[in-house]
Amino acid sequence: MSSFKERMRSEDVLIGAVIETPEPDVAELMGTLGFDWFWIDMEHCPLDFKHVQTILQAIGKSEAASLVRVPWNDPVYIKRALDLWPTGVIVPWVNSRDEAVKAVSACKYPPEGIRGCGPRRPVWYRSFTEYVREANESVVIIVQIETADALKNLSEILSVPGIDGTMVGPADLSASLGYLGYPDKPEVVEVIRRVAEMHRGTNVCPGIASNPKDAEKHIKLGFRLLNVGSDLGFMRMAAVETLKQIREFLNSR
Repeated sequence: MSSFKERMRSEDVLIGAVIETPEPDVAELMGTLGFDWFWIDMEHCPLDFKHVQTILQAIGKSEAASLVRVPWNDPVYIKRALDLWPTGVIVPWVNSRDEAVKAVSACKYPPEGIRGCGPRRPVWYRSFTEYVREANESVVIIVQIETADALKNLSEILSVPGIDGTMVGPADLSASLGYLGYPDKPEVVEVIRRVAEMHRGTNVCPGIASNPKDAEKHIKLGFRLLNVGSDLGFMRMAAVETLKQIREFLNSR
């Protein structure tokens, strides 16, 4: 079976979902549904490192890849997340080539980077030497494109060795462009189209925080790494639809 990094380098469209709930039952259930990857969110959700470890354990039998969005582009956060043995990390708010280089350096052991050699969960399953010698190649590194500055510097960001993918954040991007709360504005949609186009001819997989309504549109634009919702979001959608159907029945009697 191809690794997740190999699939990112292919033409596969990879469908993922956010896990934002610090509850292993929810994560384990999500792991049975057939997603290609999960986005475990430490930036905006009440997850600490212990929660992340529990979620990784809960989805351990799933074939889905696990990507931890760390709270910030900080080598301490990145190191601690990777020592829990996810497939890789999503690094928010990367706005320049230097910041992309910083993110890659934090993910890689010397001499390619500055990651400290203290893996935790990986060495439960393999030797220390085996893990640290292959980790630089196997860890997936995704940086988020969320601001006007990131757009201006996108070509340079995409040229940084070690970047495997990007993730457009339409909410933050629209805010940075002056359209706070309106990610569907034509001006924002056009920028997102240009982002996808700029990935052509690179080895970097274009990703986007999408949703069920926009997923088809984003796939047609060329995005191949899609987050289409979250555990709580899917629960809300199902509850709203169930109530709607029952209310309509009651009102029709």
